[in-house]
Amino acid sequence: MIHAQAQLDDAIRAYYDTSDEGSRLTRSVGGQIELTRVRRLVGARLAPGSRVLDVGGATGVHARWLAAAGHEVTLVDPVPSQVAVAARAGTFGAVVGDARDLPAPDASVDAVLLLGPLYHLVTRDDRMGALAEARRVLRPGGIVFAQAIGRLTAFTDAATVRGFPTLDQDDMRVLRTGEWTNPGPGFPGGHFHTAAELRAEVEEAGFADVLLHGLEGPNVGMLELVADDEALVRSGTELVERLEARVGADRRDLLAEASPHILAVGTR
Repeated sequence: MIHAQAQLDDAIRAYYDTSDEGSRLTRSVGGQIELTRVRRLVGARLAPGSRVLDVGGATGVHARWLAAAGHEVTLVDPVPSQVAVAARAGTFGAVVGDARDLPAPDASVDAVLLLGPLYHLVTRDDRMGALAEARRVLRPGGIVFAQAIGRLTAFTDAATVRGFPTLDQDDMRVLRTGEWTNPGPGFPGGHFHTAAELRAEVEEAGFADVLLHGLEGPNVGMLELVADDEALVRSGTELVERLEARVGADRRDLLAEASPHILAVGTR
């Protein structure tokens, strides 16, 4: 297990130096539903010509469509090679930076996207630091979009891949605490949230009117195993949107709990 955040940061840079977030969001039905939902939920909350900070934006999978929609976007990412690829788009700014120390003045943007940093920060203090930075750079009334990996999905993924008889203490710790870091190659890990935990962190950071959305709906990661299927993407997106519309406010967080990715939307 990697415990020091500095070690994990090195592992993150090494992993994303050769991994493209854009391809993750297009190579499976689950990824495409996630991308579609992010675009709809973010796009519906932004006024025309908004100033957007895309933190942890990788090669620009979100920054590209935001810029094409007329928003003024700056992408911030800790991986120089990812930023270099993003900068070649030429339609938005792209700089190397850290979610815990954003290169932006106070009250300077209308929206902050944190669509990755929270699940690579092991300690609550670091996650709260990233949320505090997002709040600092937002103007009054600005919006944060903070995404987490659902803890239930992280646990069931291990059970699905290896089977319950092989689950070990590291797997059980994921279920209890959400902490998991990968000592070998592959996804570096960090922290996996429950819906209640994500809500609590975003609200404690000072954001109001927090809403949680389970991006892919209650499939606990199974759609990540399905290759590109346009009809299934459409039906899967419609299913989760209908479920959200029909469940009461008191059950919305429970619905989000069973989704691979949970998006918290809050107002400064």
